[in-house]
Amino acid sequence: MSNSTTTKAPPESDDAALSHGLKQRHLSMIALGGVIGAGLFVGSGAGIAAAGPSIVVAYTLSGLLVMLVMRMLGEMSAAYPSSGSFSAHAERAIGPWAGFTAGWAFWVLLCTAVGLEGIGAAAIVHGWLPGTPEWVWVALFMVVFCGTNLAAVKNFGEFEFWFAALKVGAISLFLVLGVLAIAGVLPGTDSPGTSHLSDFLPNGGNGLIIGLLASVFAYGGLETVTIAAAESENPVKGVASAVRTAMWRIALFYIGSMAVIVTLVPWDSKEVVEKGPYVAALDELGIPGAGQLMNVVVLVALLSAMNANIYGASRIGYSLVERGQGPKALGRVSGGVPRIAVLVSSLFGFGCVLLSYWRPDDVFSWLLNMIGAVILVVWIFIAASQLRLRRRLEREAPEKLVVRMWGFPYLTWLALAGMATVFVLMAREPDTRVQLYSTGAMTLVLAAVGYAWQRRRARG
Repeated sequence: MSNSTTTKAPPESDDAALSHGLKQRHLSMIALGGVIGAGLFVGSGAGIAAAGPSIVVAYTLSGLLVMLVMRMLGEMSAAYPSSGSFSAHAERAIGPWAGFTAGWAFWVLLCTAVGLEGIGAAAIVHGWLPGTPEWVWVALFMVVFCGTNLAAVKNFGEFEFWFAALKVGAISLFLVLGVLAIAGVLPGTDSPGTSHLSDFLPNGGNGLIIGLLASVFAYGGLETVTIAAAESENPVKGVASAVRTAMWRIALFYIGSMAVIVTLVPWDSKEVVEKGPYVAALDELGIPGAGQLMNVVVLVALLSAMNANIYGASRIGYSLVERGQGPKALGRVSGGVPRIAVLVSSLFGFGCVLLSYWRPDDVFSWLLNMIGAVILVVWIFIAASQLRLRRRLEREAPEKLVVRMWGFPYLTWLALAGMATVFVLMAREPDTRVQLYSTGAMTLVLAAVGYAWQRRRARG
C-alpha cells in the first residue's frame, strides 16, 4: 500500500532537533572501521572450518551482495538524509507499516547485539583478571557507552574515530605481515606457497553454503554510517564518500584477510576455531604475544560495536517516534541528543545480558534466534524501497541523485534474487532454519502491528 493514500510522507529531513556534531573525519573513520567488526575477527573461524579455502569465494559472493545493498542505501540516504536511514526510506517508498517493521526489527537487533558484545568483551577482560566477575565488566561497559551517547554526538564520533583507527591499523598490519610471509620475504618464516589451498572445497557444496551464511552475517553493521551521516556537517557528501569507498574496503579487509589466512594456516587447524583465525595466522608466523595482541584488538572491536549499536538504536528509535511510530517519550531531545532513546536502548541491551545469565538455555537463545535473520529482512526493505524511490526521484527531483545505483533496475533485482537465495539456503541448514522461522514470525507480527498503527492514524 502506498503511503500517499494513508499519511503524509516523511519530510526531507526528520532530524531537525538533532545536532550536527559529527565531522567529516568522524564519518570517514566510522565508515572505514564499521567494516571491521567482531564478526570478522571471531565468527569467521567457523566459516573457514566449514568451507576451507573456498571461504574466499563465500566472502566474495556475500561481499558483492553487500556492495549492491550499500549502493542502494547510499542512493536513498544521499537524497533523503535521515537518522532513520532505511526505515525512513521504506516508509517513504512503501508505506508507514514498512518503516515501522524495518525500524523496530533493527532496533531489537541492535539492542540485543549490545548485550552480546558486552558479554564477549567482559569474557576477554575476565581472562586477564580472573578474580573479577564478568557482570561487573558488562555493567561498566554499559555505563561508559551509555554515558558517551548521552553526551554530545561529537563524543560518540571521537570514541568511534579512535576505535576505528586502532582496528584499521591492526588489520592493515596483519595484511602487510601476511603478504610478506606468503611472498617469502618476512624474516624467520618460509612461504607456504599454495600447499594449504590444494583442498579447495574440503566439505563440498554444503561446506561452502555454511561459509556463505557465516560471511553474510559478518557484514552486518555497515548500515550505521548512513544513520550517523544525518548528524554530520555535510550529510550528502558524507554518505556519498562512504558508499563510494565501500567496494575497496570490503575487498581489502574481508576478502583480502580471508585469502591471507587460508594461505598461511591449514583450514582444518583446531586453532582457527579455538583461538580465532587471526591469532592462528599470527602464531603460524611465530610472532610473540600475538594471541594477547589480537585479544586487545577483538576487545576494541567489541567495545566499538557496543558504542555504535547504542548510537544506532537510539537514532532509529528517535526517528520512528518522530514519524509517529512509537512512544512519544523516546523522541525527546536534549542538547541535540535523544537521551530517553539512548537510555531505553541501553537498558534493553543490559536486560539481554541479565537474560543470558538467568535463562541462558531458553529465553536468551530464543531472543538470539528471533534476530538471526533480521539483517536480511532489512536488506529486502532497502532493495524494495530503492526500486520505487529511484523512479520517483528521476521523475520529481533528479538533482538529488548524487549517488546512483549501478545497472538500475537489473542489479537491484539481482540483489533481491541473491537475498532470496540466502533465505532458501538458511531453510536447508538445521542450525539456521530456526533463526529464519523465528525472524519471519517476528517480522510478520511487527508488520501486522505497523499496519494496524497505520490504519489507526489514517482514521485520525
